[in-house]
Amino acid sequence: MYKVERAIIMAAGFGSRMSPLTLETPKPLVKVNGTRMIDTVIRGLHENGIYEIYVVAGYLKEQFYDLEKECSGLKVIENPYFDTCNNISSLYVAREHLNNTIILDGDQMIFNTDILKPEFERSGYNSVYVENGTDEWLQQVENGIVTSCSRTGGQKGWQLYSISRWNTEDGQQLKKDLEEEFDVKQNRQIYWDDVAMFCHPDHYQLGVMPMKASDVVEIDGLDELVQMDPSYSKYLKGVQNEK
Repeated sequence: MYKVERAIIMAAGFGSRMSPLTLETPKPLVKVNGTRMIDTVIRGLHENGIYEIYVVAGYLKEQFYDLEKECSGLKVIENPYFDTCNNISSLYVAREHLNNTIILDGDQMIFNTDILKPEFERSGYNSVYVENGTDEWLQQVENGIVTSCSRTGGQKGWQLYSISRWNTEDGQQLKKDLEEEFDVKQNRQIYWDDVAMFCHPDHYQLGVMPMKASDVVEIDGLDELVQMDPSYSKYLKGVQNEK
């Protein structure tokens, strides 16, 4: 068994699909029913004994520095590439912290903190088994090891979520592969998850950490936010009127 020692929270993006809210507030700091999204992530980490936390910030980065005052052990890492590169750049700037690490997005709501438990047997992603189909990334697993992943989804597989754990060996391999893609190949318009799942799958034997779909909610856009917190419906109506 391996054990998570630190966390990297990805929080550098624009959150354009949640505009106009994100014109003044970075998406992970948007409140849902009174609680900032990133607070549910940090609370879940703390409840599992994980206090060494790195928040990768880019857009409106100055707003994240209050977290350093609020949470002992938390440090903000600035991503200077956030406005020209995809999120591979965020993990690239945090690549020195990939030993026994859990990587999460800051714009999700954690409802079951057990899914962030530090103990794990194999590097890989929290995943939900899907029987009837999804258009999200879908993994096929044999004997506990991921054998393939579809970008366009499918049926009867493990839907990948933005929570993953990496032991020291795989973390160091991920660091090397990140540097090859970002520095050498200048492949900067991909997701960081592409590096292990599609660019260098032969370098890893990943597993899945089973969970339920209700354990976490990934809020992608304004319409999904309104479903979670109807108080934002006025913003959705405003966007619809503009169209």
